[in-house]
Amino acid sequence: MTDIHTASPTDLAMPAERLAGLLDFMQAAERLKDTLRSGATRRGRPESTAEHSWRLALMVLVFERELAGIDVLKLLKLCIVHDLGEAISGDVPAPLQTADDNRVARERQDFETLCAPLPPDVARHLMDLWGEYSAAETPEARMAKGLDKLETMLQHQLMPLQNTSFYSFNLTYGTRQTDFQPLTRQIRKDVDAGTRAIMEGAVEPGFRYRAASKDD
Repeated sequence: MTDIHTASPTDLAMPAERLAGLLDFMQAAERLKDTLRSGATRRGRPESTAEHSWRLALMVLVFERELAGIDVLKLLKLCIVHDLGEAISGDVPAPLQTADDNRVARERQDFETLCAPLPPDVARHLMDLWGEYSAAETPEARMAKGLDKLETMLQHQLMPLQNTSFYSFNLTYGTRQTDFQPLTRQIRKDVDAGTRAIMEGAVEPGFRYRAASKDD
């Protein structure tokens, strides 16, 4: 493949080789847009992992004022990188995951492969972020894990109507991760109530969350 460098040496803000590595990584990471999850959009189109990661990051931004004691920039970084390895081998739906499926090790290897074009310092930084998320020991990683589950459950409430077993699974999905702190527990309570309402036929998928009025 031909190397393409259009800037003259006097115009360079960084070494050309470093820039090439960063751009090659960006091009490789684009595969996440074609990596499909088991969920779907409200119109029934399969959802991509890139779309899930985008809305997870948006969720952090929306709830930023409620994230006391959390490094929001770190949290955003964790959310952006958490599923990047799926650009290589794809997503495994939660119901199909098992304790002995070697999924974490495989995802780490895939992420290392994806990071291969990057300058070593950037690759180390991204791998450290992925490792922090995977270990789920810091407040930011635990929050990312909890919000990840909640975003998925919210998306499931937008999908065209599913069978009862689908919603029953959601009621048990990610309970450990969402039982992290008052914010995730409060969101979880409302999301579970919404899931039950869909199961009972009280609301349709895509319903709006509304706070109860003082007169209710």
